Amino acid sequence: QVQLVESGGGLVQAGGSLRLSCAASGRTFSSYAMGWFRQHPGKEREFVAAISWSGGNTNYADSVKGRFTISRDNAKNTVNLQMNSLKPEDTAVYSCAASPLMGASMAPGAYAYWGQGTQVTVSS
Repeated sequence: QVQLVESGGGLVQAGGSLRLSCAASGRTFSSYAMGWFRQHPGKEREFVAAISWSGGNTNYADSVKGRFTISRDNAKNTVNLQMNSLKPEDTAVYSCAASPLMGASMAPGAYAYWGQGTQVTVSS
């Protein structure tokens, strides 16, 4: 069982930055791949970024490549999402998720555990 709690969301102007963090409980955090997903109002959840259990592999959605960076600290049981050059279309609820698979999967179905989410609002 893994419990995930996100933090760091908020309101920011376009062009600004935010850093999301996800704190995980459990002693086996390092054996899970981790991902960030987001959901716009009235739309389905979409993939943002993922990182393998070791941190050696990452994947990004095309819409955030070059602007967002995912990282993890297995000693602290945390995964972070640094978001730069934010755009109004990045406004969404962002959730972190844990996958028992080792790879940095982009598929929501690969993830077994989900956090509650944190709101990110980017004003124009």
